[in-house]
Amino acid sequence: MATVCEARGGARTLDLTRRAATYFDKILKGAKPADLPVEQATKFVLVINNKTAKAIGLAIPESFLLRADEVIE
Repeated sequence: MATVCEARGGARTLDLTRRAATYFDKILKGAKPADLPVEQATKFVLVINNKTAKAIGLAIPESFLLRADEVIE
C-alpha cells in the first residue's frame, strides 16, 4: 500500500540542527540540561508536491502555491 503526500509543513531541519548544536555546546561547557530553557522552532517551511497532486487529480489553489516555500513540479 502506497502513501501519497502532496504537501508537508514543518520546522526547518537546518535551524533545528543548529539549535541542537548550541545546546550540546552548552552542556559540554558544564551547563546542566535541566537549567537550559526549552525552545520551540520559530521558522517553518511549506513544501507542496504539485506533481503528485496533479497525478491524483487534486488541484492546489494558486494562492496556496504562492505561499509555499517550495513547489515540486
